[in-house]
Amino acid sequence: MTLGKAVAAAALVALTSLAPARAQEMPKPGPEHAILLSDVGTWDATAEAWMAPNAPPSISKGVSEIRLLGGFWLLEDFKSEFMGQPFEGRGTTGYDADKKKYVGTWVDSMSPGLNTSESTWDAKTKTMSGYNEGPGPDGKPTKTRGVTQWQDADTKVFSMYAPMPDGKDSLMMRITYKRRK
Repeated sequence: MTLGKAVAAAALVALTSLAPARAQEMPKPGPEHAILLSDVGTWDATAEAWMAPNAPPSISKGVSEIRLLGGFWLLEDFKSEFMGQPFEGRGTTGYDADKKKYVGTWVDSMSPGLNTSESTWDAKTKTMSGYNEGPGPDGKPTKTRGVTQWQDADTKVFSMYAPMPDGKDSLMMRITYKRRK
């Protein structure tokens, strides 16, 4: 039995023994989690990446498959090609009630580091905006700004901005997602 399976089995035993006494105390997804439902599905993605400001973007196609875990967490599997190489990424997104923010993690096949994010949802503009923190291309910690704007129920655009030496943000990546029907 792997360590993960052993931990899951121990948790199941512990929860089962407490089930009658704690049945009413189990957490339930709230209205903030309902926002996550709009992301569930399979998405065709067109990614544009700028290696330098004012340079033409590198363009690639990919697929993002997103599912919901327990009503609380989005789990994303992303596959594409980047700079002529196969690319895979995995992400999680959920709502942290203590921080009153959406939080996430991201790992991928081209970076040895973990990226974390915190964002807020603006229902009026249908936009999720926040910051991602993790190792930059040079391995040093960096903070980028991420914005996802929903254009309609089946189209969303994610843009990532990196800080430049002059203190201004520069568009470094844009991914347009179209939901598969």
